[in-house]
Amino acid sequence: MPDQIIAAPKKLSGVETLKESSHGLRGRLAEELAEGGIQVSEDAYNLLKFHGSYEQFDRDTATALKQQKLEKEYQFMVRVRMPGGMLTAAQYLGLDRLADDHANGTLRITTRQGIQFHGIVKGELKPSIAAINHTLLTTLCACGDVVRNLMTTSAPHSDARHRRLRDDAHMLSTALLPKSRSYYEIFLDEQPVAGTDETETLYGETYLPRKFKIGLAVPDDNSADVLANDLAVIALFEPDAEGNDVLLGYNIAVGGGLGMTHNRANTFPRLATPICFVGPDRLLAIVEAVIRLQRDHGDRTDRRRARLKYVVEDNGLVWVKQTLDGYYGGDLEGPRPMPKLHIPELLGWHDQGDGRWWLGVPVSSGRIQDTPTVTLRTALRRVVEQFGVDPIMTAQQDILLSNIQPGDRAAIDALLAEHGVVPATALSTFSRFALACPALPTCGLALTEAERVREPIVESLETLLRRHDLQDRRISLRITGCPNGCARSYSGDIGLVGRIPGHYAIYVGGDFDGQTLSFRLLERVPEARLGEKFGPLFEAWALQGQPDEGFGEFCTRLGRDALLALTGDQEQSAA
Repeated sequence: MPDQIIAAPKKLSGVETLKESSHGLRGRLAEELAEGGIQVSEDAYNLLKFHGSYEQFDRDTATALKQQKLEKEYQFMVRVRMPGGMLTAAQYLGLDRLADDHANGTLRITTRQGIQFHGIVKGELKPSIAAINHTLLTTLCACGDVVRNLMTTSAPHSDARHRRLRDDAHMLSTALLPKSRSYYEIFLDEQPVAGTDETETLYGETYLPRKFKIGLAVPDDNSADVLANDLAVIALFEPDAEGNDVLLGYNIAVGGGLGMTHNRANTFPRLATPICFVGPDRLLAIVEAVIRLQRDHGDRTDRRRARLKYVVEDNGLVWVKQTLDGYYGGDLEGPRPMPKLHIPELLGWHDQGDGRWWLGVPVSSGRIQDTPTVTLRTALRRVVEQFGVDPIMTAQQDILLSNIQPGDRAAIDALLAEHGVVPATALSTFSRFALACPALPTCGLALTEAERVREPIVESLETLLRRHDLQDRRISLRITGCPNGCARSYSGDIGLVGRIPGHYAIYVGGDFDGQTLSFRLLERVPEARLGEKFGPLFEAWALQGQPDEGFGEFCTRLGRDALLALTGDQEQSAA
């Protein structure tokens, strides 16, 4: 009988080897930051992510500089970890100052309710991170193979349900930070203390195989797009005899994630699948159990397939549930029935329920800046300074100004108008719900534009919608410059995914409230021809759509072949 052939173990990725030898994410970061120059080594580049920064370069100038045999304009992006997007007035003002002192004069709201800064040169990296910490915020684990910024509803409703979500997000954000003191030593000059226990009991010495995202929601407020996360937490409440909301516990869903790689069929977007229910006091226990499952079973040989969604998809829900039982330490209850998820309107004026108000201010692509026509950044600074409001960042890249006294509403409206800030009521629903990632010129992964083409694309498609009186229907547009899905381009009504320069893959069929994935309709459409493709689709929706049927739902009902017939691309029906 022939000898059994044993396959050689797969080689770990280089990043895994680096993490293991980094001495708790230290590496030579401190030395490299002190050495001067304009860039860092590849090892430092990978370790910096854990500390909240990515090295980038200006891609607009790179080719011309190369032709002149000059160095690229290297710079750093720094991202703030702020669970639920919540800031105090003082914290926001501190971050606003940092934009001028260390960055390019803008703040950018991320689709994960954070704020990031661009244009920070190497010599300003350590001072900028220290300045963020002086506001009692951190950049630790805003990036890297760890639990990223915790998302939850940004609506500052003063009720038991929303307060619980905010408290849970803060609790988890603190509990899930690494034990290593490297961040504090490198960026805040903390002196090492002998005997300090830095054992990473949750993450292990190689941390997680890939980034790990958590979102929290209640069924009627899914503004955090919870199912797009590796781990989705949906809090379930019921009223008691007096009508007060009482927390029953949490439905837990696993395996969400929207990134993929073009031309690799074994990479794909996926929404999280409900797997179990836990009681009110068991949230941290189940979250840590899911993290340990990903830590031990995630792919450490291929970073393209290292997310939890591939563990779930490759092994199946039965295996995941049985394995999760072991990490949790008992048999988990199956998920409980719950209503459909819903995304509420957060922009404009809203009563918080405590005698105060919040105002949702739209921010195009999340970019808080001053332009010749709209001085949004100055306006927000003045409102925060004069009225002491507490800003909250939304997953829609907008900003909510919370805790406003009723008597200040008219003055705040007047101040914003003075600076040319367009109120939400002056925008169509389509414009309000359009997302775009930064893409060019800062993101090294971008294949084409996103933020810089958001306005013309919105205007073009909005013109078509107006033609059929559809501009105020709830329809979500997400634009990304590459297939990584940072603007959640695979879970809305319309996703435009960068394919090659100036061209996009068109995705349709998702739903507005975040419960259905979209599907690829067309592969490489030039930006100038997007209107040509969507025109007949919008016309068909207007004529054939059922009452209250969203655009994505309409596309799913018709199916890809029928849609391709409408756009004149029948030859692609078999693709």
